[in-house]
Amino acid sequence: MSEARSAEIARKTAETDVTVSVNLDGEGKSDIATGIGFLDHMLELLARHGLIDMTVVAKGDLHVDMHHTTEDVGIVLGQAVRQALGERRGITRYATAHLPMDECLSRVSVDVSGRPFLVWRVAFPAPKVGDMDTELFREWFQAFAMNAGITLHVECFYGDNSHHIAESCFKGLARALRAAIAIDPREGARVPSTKGSL
Repeated sequence: MSEARSAEIARKTAETDVTVSVNLDGEGKSDIATGIGFLDHMLELLARHGLIDMTVVAKGDLHVDMHHTTEDVGIVLGQAVRQALGERRGITRYATAHLPMDECLSRVSVDVSGRPFLVWRVAFPAPKVGDMDTELFREWFQAFAMNAGITLHVECFYGDNSHHIAESCFKGLARALRAAIAIDPREGARVPSTKGSL
């Protein structure tokens, strides 16, 4: 692509202050600081396996809990990805990744459609991974999908370890998103839709 597919978004509320920059055609470099160690780890995996250069800086009301910060990071990262995609010309659009993580197997399917939707079929055997509530993973994926403008289906077929389950979901998203936003040389400058726009 001759044009850079990159964006920077900042969002400040009474609860959080989040700044995100992305380069969709990067090398997977990341600089992540959300104040939530496990979320930082998941976003580093997303960047590395999605080959998206990503900077995320978030300051939130962690004295309350991790909900607002987790959700708002998903919102702003989604907005940055959406802006970086522009008109979505030339992209592959659809992709699915099956991601094994030791005893766990998850499937993530993506349609970079402009029509946000999340199907989440993931159960965690433990209420927390580290200090992070496992119920917050759905909140992050929901916020990301809605603001990136993507249809996103996430399903864990089986798994016993909550860390592995979360990691397989984030790595699965990374690989599916990487394939879906890749430029298809056969598409040229066309938008991959019979409507002519996404």
